[in-house]
Amino acid sequence: MVLTTLYTRYVASPRSQELVLRLGLLALIWLYAFSVRLFSVLRYESVIHEFDPYFNYRSTIKLVSEGFHEFWNWFDSDSWYPLGRVIGGTVYPGIMITAAAMYKMLTTVTAWVQLRDVCVLTGPFFAGNTALVAYLFGKELKDTGTGLVAAALMAIVPGYISRSVAGSFDNEAVAIFALLLTFYLFVRATRLGTVSSAALAAFGYLYMAASWGAYVFISNLIPMYVLVMIAIRRYHRRLYVAYTTFWAIGGLLAMQVRFIGSNHVTSHELLAFNVVWLGLQAWELLMWLRARTTPAQFAQAITTAITVAVSLVVGGVVLLTLTGKMTPWTGRFWTLLDPTYAKKYIPIIASVSEHQPTTWSTYVFDVHVLVFTAPAGFYYSFKHLNDAQIFLLTFALAAIYFSGIMIRLMLVAAPAFVLLGSLAISHILDVYCADLWETQTAGSTDAVEAATAAAGPALKKSKSK
Repeated sequence: MVLTTLYTRYVASPRSQELVLRLGLLALIWLYAFSVRLFSVLRYESVIHEFDPYFNYRSTIKLVSEGFHEFWNWFDSDSWYPLGRVIGGTVYPGIMITAAAMYKMLTTVTAWVQLRDVCVLTGPFFAGNTALVAYLFGKELKDTGTGLVAAALMAIVPGYISRSVAGSFDNEAVAIFALLLTFYLFVRATRLGTVSSAALAAFGYLYMAASWGAYVFISNLIPMYVLVMIAIRRYHRRLYVAYTTFWAIGGLLAMQVRFIGSNHVTSHELLAFNVVWLGLQAWELLMWLRARTTPAQFAQAITTAITVAVSLVVGGVVLLTLTGKMTPWTGRFWTLLDPTYAKKYIPIIASVSEHQPTTWSTYVFDVHVLVFTAPAGFYYSFKHLNDAQIFLLTFALAAIYFSGIMIRLMLVAAPAFVLLGSLAISHILDVYCADLWETQTAGSTDAVEAATAAAGPALKKSKSK
């Protein structure tokens, strides 16, 4: 009797079956994302590709064999020969630390594995993890079906496969996972409005800052999102808690990366990240004064506050720039704002193939059918606006714009195309499968009614007795 009750409640219930089916699909998506990137290993052998991945592999060997302290203070005389290179102050160590941690974990549980194989398979492993994060993000945007579609698309989108194949032991192999994770956790923190959820997003930001220089994209996109929310009058206290906590904890954590350090505060590239935080504090102070002053006093306070704030910010930036305390914008950053800048002033940046403008054919090759589904995703997001959809629109518009200027940023645009495409595809499936669900519901209702009618005489006899 107990087993029958447990079976009926937990195994035979539609909710339990749906959960098992969903977990099974996610496991298959993770396995497919991992397997599809193993072609080079299966076709040839387990090797590290290209120069930068091999340098990362050498650095990981140093980290595993001699420890973190030696790695952090290592002067590599073979790199940038004959000048040499201080590794701790010139690299983003995220991928080396990740591979070393996985290798230590596997050897701890007595798994016989070579460090080279761990480094070779880091990209496919994190590709599967990125698909799972895409599921969570899609679920945050709409529902579980959208999350499953997003995970499936993230597993196979060509623009991401090209940077996460086996043997491509480069920063991007783990950075896209960190990028999408940070965005998802921040959107979740905006919805919940708690310090703990924002702190989780800050730790995701730390991993991104330790892994790839594109952490600057996060540092500018999230302030842009806050400004958009203010401009369309959707600003709320939950957003204030999320951004303030993210700024404080994320900034302190990112400064622990030696290659970043105090630049996180003094760099022009992160000016928006810090100025928006100051603006939010000023706004909340004004709202506090508004509740405790008369309208005339409040109007005077606003005028004074704006004048003082603008004077302090502009004067501080000018003073720090003139004294050399504030790091100027880099050539790559200027190129993103002005596509002709590199050709005019820094030809060596323009000469790099991955810094060339993106052609239309590249979009088709890198995101395939998502080129056509993304506009439908834009339409759906504008039609069903909420905080998460607004963040996706901000992310997608910025990523698509920058990907048109520099071809390497197609890697950042690919997750945006995936999320937009998943919204469109899942909505189309919902609409065209509605009749199927209605038919199944009607059939199950008819079956219940028939069973009740058949059991009616027996119930009457038992009651008469």
